[in-house]
Amino acid sequence: MYDRIFRLDILWRAWKEVRENKGSAGIDGITFEMIEEYGVEEYLLDIQEDLRNKKYRPKPVKRVYIPKPDGKQRPLGIPTIRDRIVQQACKIVIESVFEANFLDSSYGFRPKRDAKQATEKVKKELYKNWYVVDADIQGYFDNINHKILLGLLNRRISDRRVIKLCRQWLQAGVIENGKYYPTEKGSPQGGVISPLLANIYLHVLDSYWENHKELGVIVRYADDAVIVCRTRKDAELAFEHLKRIMGKLKLTLNPQKTKIVDMNRESFDFLGFRYQKFGKTKCGRKLPYMMPSKKAVKKVKDAIRVITCRKSAYEGLELKVDKLNPLIRGWKNYFQHGNSTKQFKQLDEYVWTKLWRRVYYRRKQKKYREHVLYGFRKWYANSGIEYFYNLNKKRYETVL
Repeated sequence: MYDRIFRLDILWRAWKEVRENKGSAGIDGITFEMIEEYGVEEYLLDIQEDLRNKKYRPKPVKRVYIPKPDGKQRPLGIPTIRDRIVQQACKIVIESVFEANFLDSSYGFRPKRDAKQATEKVKKELYKNWYVVDADIQGYFDNINHKILLGLLNRRISDRRVIKLCRQWLQAGVIENGKYYPTEKGSPQGGVISPLLANIYLHVLDSYWENHKELGVIVRYADDAVIVCRTRKDAELAFEHLKRIMGKLKLTLNPQKTKIVDMNRESFDFLGFRYQKFGKTKCGRKLPYMMPSKKAVKKVKDAIRVITCRKSAYEGLELKVDKLNPLIRGWKNYFQHGNSTKQFKQLDEYVWTKLWRRVYYRRKQKKYREHVLYGFRKWYANSGIEYFYNLNKKRYETVL
């Protein structure tokens, strides 16, 4: 298996996939452009030689932080491009081995499975169930136990050289503010192979639930999981079993965020959607609905605000439209399979208002307001801007 990792065709495929993902340089400062200038094939042959002669040693990852919606910061570890290529090659080789064993309850970072399927599965289960265990694992990627993870890898991989590679990546350490810190636990978010290792680790949870289906239906996307149960008693029992499994994996549930949700009176968020039951059918039953969560709406509004803010007033409206369209298109494609019409209409209004204000505030003569408004409506109708709600197109493209 190790011999396949440094095959030149595998390394070329790994390079192409890493290049497509873009990303910044690691601690060595080597960028994609520098590698292309040096010669990609020469660079891959160097990697191949190091792997063949067992001279390859991963470098520590570069620690960076990105803001979270709650105001906190999420730590990311950026490996060097060289390490990313080797990790991707290893992933190409070993992923199929573990995919054969992964269960249908897991949706995150897997081939031909995505967040849309996970959200639809939750909604389907809510038609006949009324209680949900909304689970949040505290600092999951930072608390993966190396010994347990390597033991799980050993169950499926007999080649010790591959296990050694994974151990080296886990124990490579991090560089933060120029200082080296060893990593005794955790798998850095940002590493190419980290999502696969995370799924291998939590496959223990999936397997346990597969053998205890009476506890409810689990839907997991990486470290985000919900357990859908029929009664409160079932949910409480599932909660206890979940805590027991987390203890065996040396993980901790977040006590503030992990809770049992009564769908008769409450709602919960999962993968950007808010799930809630309301309305009644002819037989008197409430039905589940899934709509964009408040956090998701706030996030996209913040992104729109950045693009249309006064600080970018020097940019023409056409350039703003070019920046808005990919944002609108991506957000709409993800949320359109839910009950999102109300939020889509509000966001179309929000985009129109932000762009109108940029025009009106630049021309503050109130006596010309109607004239400017007419000109703006005419421009907006022909601007080519995307709409969250397609039926809004007729409304905004009608010039009085």
